[in-house]
Amino acid sequence: MSERTGTSARIAGQREPESGGTPPVNDSAFARWLADRAGQVLLQVRAELGHADGKALKTAGDKAAHDLLRAELARWRPADAVLSEEDDQSRLAWADGQDVVRPDRLDASRVWIVDPLDGTREFSEEGRADWAVHVALWTAECGSASCLAAGAVAMPAQHRTLATDHPPAYPPLPLAAATGGPIRIAASRTRPPAFVTALAEELGAELVPMGSAGVKIAAVVSGEADAYIHAGGQYEWDSAAPVAVALATGLHASRIDGSALEYNQADPKLPDLVVCRKDLAPRLLAALQRHLP
Repeated sequence: MSERTGTSARIAGQREPESGGTPPVNDSAFARWLADRAGQVLLQVRAELGHADGKALKTAGDKAAHDLLRAELARWRPADAVLSEEDDQSRLAWADGQDVVRPDRLDASRVWIVDPLDGTREFSEEGRADWAVHVALWTAECGSASCLAAGAVAMPAQHRTLATDHPPAYPPLPLAAATGGPIRIAASRTRPPAFVTALAEELGAELVPMGSAGVKIAAVVSGEADAYIHAGGQYEWDSAAPVAVALATGLHASRIDGSALEYNQADPKLPDLVVCRKDLAPRLLAALQRHLP
């Protein structure tokens, strides 16, 4: 073990959450409070470890943010279940007849779905700000298919958090779109799916590369992009929080076949989605049927 790797392990294993005071009672405000606290811990980890050992930095960041979120949820929402990317067996798909314990979240009425660090690659690269913390709340009693009651996406390196307690205003129609210019599709900067490239060519759209899924959806919410389309494989924690904010803003969010996004399922995989302006949804969904992978 290198000295730096050993240092990262000590930081990840020994950091105790600093007192953040009494959090808000409202679930949406609480989601924002949680995401912001985890974001501050991630900035601290980044400052302490530096970027010389990217793997160690990713590991330390994931663990520190996960431990904080788990500790605060256990303290302030002890009756609620939690699904975190960093949980043991978080990716396990449960089914009747399996010789495994049924996850308690499947019988819970309230489940926090969290991604402690969305965009670990970007987090580990010096100067990059396109990484995020996701905190969402799923409730059994709901009036929509997604059942997302609250959500927050903190982008600590951008000093910005989007949350459902104060949803952003619906993004104005971009001048380029109003004058017939190309729509902008947020895409992976390292591995955009081939079908998205083909879709962009058909639509005459511009691909805007950026990091984490949360940052991409935040770009649609804020009007920096017109759509985000993904079909390369994701899990519920990748999209729950940003989708909650997008829906609260009034944007369209669905699977790429147009069906509803559903969370707290027995299989946590949620491999594809499209988030876009509502006026673009019919056009994008129709084009996607010609390019589905």
